[in-house]
Amino acid sequence: MADSKKNSDDAAADFETAIAECGFGLFNILMMCCAAPCLMAMVFSASAMSYVMPTAECDLQLTPFDKGLLNAVTYGGMILGAIPWGFIADTMGRRVVLIWGGWIDGIFVLCAALCQDSTQLMVFKFLDGLIICGPFAVVVSYLAEFHGKKHRPYVMLFVGLCVSAGATCVPILAYLLLPVHILFSVGKMNFHTWQIFLMVTALPILISGFLHIFLPESPKFLMAQGQYNKALESLQRIYAVNKRKTRDSYPVKHLTDATPDRSSAPDRPLQPTSRWERFTQAKLKFLEGVGQLRPMFSKPYLCISLQVYCLHFCQIMCVSSVRLWLPQIFATMHTFELQGINDTSMCNVLDHNSQVRSMDSESMRQECDLHMDPGIYKDNIIVAAVGVFGFLMIFPLMRIPLVANHILKVFLFVCVFLAGGLYFAKSALVTMIIASVYVTMMGVCATTIISMSVVMFPTLMRTMVLMLIMTFGRLGSVAGNILLPVFMQISCHAPFLWLVALMSIAFIFSVFLKVDVQQPLA
Repeated sequence: MADSKKNSDDAAADFETAIAECGFGLFNILMMCCAAPCLMAMVFSASAMSYVMPTAECDLQLTPFDKGLLNAVTYGGMILGAIPWGFIADTMGRRVVLIWGGWIDGIFVLCAALCQDSTQLMVFKFLDGLIICGPFAVVVSYLAEFHGKKHRPYVMLFVGLCVSAGATCVPILAYLLLPVHILFSVGKMNFHTWQIFLMVTALPILISGFLHIFLPESPKFLMAQGQYNKALESLQRIYAVNKRKTRDSYPVKHLTDATPDRSSAPDRPLQPTSRWERFTQAKLKFLEGVGQLRPMFSKPYLCISLQVYCLHFCQIMCVSSVRLWLPQIFATMHTFELQGINDTSMCNVLDHNSQVRSMDSESMRQECDLHMDPGIYKDNIIVAAVGVFGFLMIFPLMRIPLVANHILKVFLFVCVFLAGGLYFAKSALVTMIIASVYVTMMGVCATTIISMSVVMFPTLMRTMVLMLIMTFGRLGSVAGNILLPVFMQISCHAPFLWLVALMSIAFIFSVFLKVDVQQPLA
């Protein structure tokens, strides 16, 4: 009897030990394949409008401020949806958000493609942002919670790689679709090429919602909820697929938790059978969710989280302002080249974009026809492709703890000078080179912040904190895309001085951020 009890205790393991026994194999690869469309869909939602606007500005009669709003409105939806989605994911589970969130978002993207004016388009892009932020933040936690500390830094870089791949697919898709002249009517509704483009961008998130039906709930989340039997079943499934063995051969027979009250908690009951039980359980989940917020407003998490929020706000305001306006900038430079205008300096480009609405109808139509040329998308494809290549280069370097812990500071410091260097760009080639390096480095910085946050905060706070980090980033995107046209109206120098100042603030915050990315999950 005593020997049996001893063997049972010997087989007990915490999450890091249990997930390490599962190894890395086919299950993890299949899981990343399911996650990739969701990660790419986030980029499609955030970036698609920046490629639509150069071709749709005549159809929708867009001013520079309208363009800024269309770039920003998706992020506005993401901001409002962050906390509700974080609560749902941390109380009801990751899987339900990935499945239903994916399908609902796909429907809203298809509705956006059916819109006939800019107001309708803004409404549905807002709803798109309201929904997509849930699956995107959850899939980051979901991936991290299926991998041990040995592979977790690489998984976070996989997230960045998928985002970069999505950023590459958008201009490629624009290159293939938007130059094609499509115009047809269904009843009173007219459809153009850019609407077909938006329809196609709905496919990744719909596919992601379908694929996650076949994956289990996060074992780390189940452990945090006290559902140890279900967590063990999930781990046994991973082990069986990766090791090509039976589930019963999984060496871990009992799970423990570093938090005593969670470790000894019995599994939660199954689905409630009556309406009153469902109401009571929902009430309990809400109270639990409120309780989970308390540690976020006390030491040590309050100071750390505020630091991360401010850092992410500044850096995303900068990179979003540059990235989302690059298609318009390259389109204008390409137009200058076709019209034989030699002065393609950044000042002349920004001045031209500020005066487009004052053109007569014929000049504006000619401008839009030039924007249909496939050549305007090549620079955007190169910028995005450099981002993918950059992440592939960074992967092996993340093995080195010194690089993993200091890459954020170094890259932000370099980006201060790159942001200022855009002002001195006098041609499309120089602009493309500077923008490529800048966007790539900033993408690595954003992924590094998320990777650090995953290990800094405990399981029951993790998704909520990730949601808030992304919310502050999206606030930066909204502010950046609204303020940039304003600075463009002030003077040519103003936008670049503003970018350099923000990048400097982000760098200062990063200097005081201390974290070991290889520490175990709490």
